[in-house]
Amino acid sequence: MSDRASLASRQLPVMTLSNGAATSLTAPPKPLPSTLSAAERAQARFGVTGNAIITGGAGTLALSAARALFEHGLQGIAIFDLQSTLDTSSTAIDALKADFPAANIITLTVDVTDAVAVDQAVEDCTSKLSSINTLLCFAGIVGCVHAMDMTPEQWRKTLDVNTTGSFFCAQAVAKRMAAQGTGGSIMLTASISGHRVNYPQPQVSYNVSKAAIVAMKNSLAAEWSGHGIRVNCISPGYMDTVLNEGPGLEQARNTWASRCPMGRMGAIGELDGAIVLLCSRAGSYMTGADIVIDGGSIVF
Repeated sequence: MSDRASLASRQLPVMTLSNGAATSLTAPPKPLPSTLSAAERAQARFGVTGNAIITGGAGTLALSAARALFEHGLQGIAIFDLQSTLDTSSTAIDALKADFPAANIITLTVDVTDAVAVDQAVEDCTSKLSSINTLLCFAGIVGCVHAMDMTPEQWRKTLDVNTTGSFFCAQAVAKRMAAQGTGGSIMLTASISGHRVNYPQPQVSYNVSKAAIVAMKNSLAAEWSGHGIRVNCISPGYMDTVLNEGPGLEQARNTWASRCPMGRMGAIGELDGAIVLLCSRAGSYMTGADIVIDGGSIVF
């Protein structure tokens, strides 16, 4: 059969959406018990249950998110990162374990660009944590290189880590969630860089990689809805972390702040509220959403 004839006779795979019935995994959550006090209802509304995997989990923003999720009821977490980053953040990880002694906190050395390694790590976590209910994808890199000077290796590396790595992790976790029959929440990390061109630094590969995340969560939210898996993303603006510090970045930091209506970068912890929302009962009707958290930078 010729290639043209083969195309004409092919059958397209068809995604299955949820019907939202009471017996489906996308049914509305049961009403909170009327016997709860106002404070208990508030707590239950943003309650987080089960276990999570967090990639790039030894980074400052990821560890802040992990702490917030534990405060809202998360039971266990698997932190995926490179060994060098796990070593650097060992004190912060130990503090997390000390503050939540009842929680099951494990660390794994994982290269998110290695699909086989990712799948094995997720399988290991499924057995150690008994179930996976939440995935947070924080793993990412950025490179500021003029487009005309960018090498093929620089281009591919950024997309491989930021976009393909996020897909590998989401895919591996979604398979386990589907097998569990419990549904779940997957949060990808996009960026305002996926919506607007950064200034003054050139970073086309990063911008493209994050725009792809915004598109990816739409497709995955649709495809996996029948399994009760919600897929959303956040788009942070410039965050005031060690990655954006140093005298060499002072001019850029001033530019970023001057182009932001709130006049500053984001502080550690200012992503946590949106993350808890997406991972909790409060976000039960949210999928395919992108929450921009940038002090208003992309309004211009």
